[in-house]
Amino acid sequence: MSVRPPASQAPEASEPSEAVHRSGFACFVGRPNAGKSTLTNALVGQKVAITSNRPQTTRHTVRGIVHRPDAQLVLVDTPGLHKPRTLLGERLNDVVRTTWAEVDVIGFCLPANEKIGPGDRFIAKELAGIKKTPKVAVVTKTDLVDSKALAEQLIAIDQLGKELGFEWAEIVPVSAVGDKQVQLLADLLVPLLPEGPTLYPEGDLTDEPEQVMVAELIREAALEGVRDELPHSIAVVVEEMLPREDRPADKPLLDIHANLFIERPSQKGIVIGPKGKRLKEVGIKSRKQIEALLGTPVFLDLHVKVAKDWQRDPKQLRRLGF
Repeated sequence: MSVRPPASQAPEASEPSEAVHRSGFACFVGRPNAGKSTLTNALVGQKVAITSNRPQTTRHTVRGIVHRPDAQLVLVDTPGLHKPRTLLGERLNDVVRTTWAEVDVIGFCLPANEKIGPGDRFIAKELAGIKKTPKVAVVTKTDLVDSKALAEQLIAIDQLGKELGFEWAEIVPVSAVGDKQVQLLADLLVPLLPEGPTLYPEGDLTDEPEQVMVAELIREAALEGVRDELPHSIAVVVEEMLPREDRPADKPLLDIHANLFIERPSQKGIVIGPKGKRLKEVGIKSRKQIEALLGTPVFLDLHVKVAKDWQRDPKQLRRLGF
């Protein structure tokens, strides 16, 4: 655990050196619902990853790009590592491990309001096997605890590293919702990146294709208020995104046709709701987010379809983009 000297004790700067620019990849890992996506959005300053209070919301590695004068920090937001019960679960875990092997620094997110559990230990043990990559413990959701509970969690996390035979490069408490210490986290991640030029053009906030982001925003809206077993059963595919023909240049309209896939016919009624009310709410909510993302008015056409047991079927998983 690194401790910095107070400013008064810091060594005096010698000759002014030429400013170094750093660029590289950092990935946030943690068990499901540890606040990884919310933190990614807070650092980027705009929504690039969907969030939900349901575990296993993230299914892709969404890259958020933080532009600074001294660095470009590319954030890779992975799915939560978990004990898989389906083929989809196994594939999501593979995505996480592949990502860990390729980044410059790993941020391990642990919520301040939950004691370290078996899931956290499972991930920490895997991280201990990655020798060369610096590991930063990010204590999320600090707005939900008092200072005593936070201090206990910081000590427990420091101890966890020692037990497993490694030292955290940093331990940083943050609140993405309260915007506390988010910038400090960026300041601590940047020195751990290699020196190098920018990797993405100025202004790019993500490399996620628009069609994928639109599908994710629809899925986020569909996840709200459904039964506990349903989130893992919803997949969204955008079939078509086309500008409406015969519209004047100053009044464009984008037609988006998307399908929501569920696994069983009995789930159809839950997603659609009585007299189509839920699906209509999903459309209204996601359309606002999509229009904000794309900067153009949108006509959104949603349909619910059954893809039987798609989470366990390799052919269907491929068709749905996994």
